[in-house]
Amino acid sequence: QVQLVESGGGLVQAGGSLRLSCAASGRTFSPYFMGWFRQAPGREREFVAANRWSAGITYYAASVKGRFTISRDNAKNTVYLQMNSLKPEDTAVYYCATGYYTGSYDRPGDYTYWGQGTQVTVSS
Repeated sequence: QVQLVESGGGLVQAGGSLRLSCAASGRTFSPYFMGWFRQAPGREREFVAANRWSAGITYYAASVKGRFTISRDNAKNTVYLQMNSLKPEDTAVYYCATGYYTGSYDRPGDYTYWGQGTQVTVSS
């Protein structure tokens, strides 16, 4: 089994920055994708960013391109989401997840393990 532990959420003013971390642990860790999703109240969970682990390829939602950066530390089995120029519309619960199949990187249903979620609130 794999456990994902998130940290780094909080309250920040518009234009500020936060860095989210997601550390994976367990008997084995060899994801195909590791990604970030977010869900605002009354909204569906949406794709934010993902990393195709073996190829080092990154993907971003159009709404965060140029502002968010996904990165990883293989030695620590950790993925990060650096969020800059935050906007109130970025307010949501952010989740990290790992996928183990060649599915769609932007589909929550193609991911197997999920973190507990961390709240990000951006004030005007």
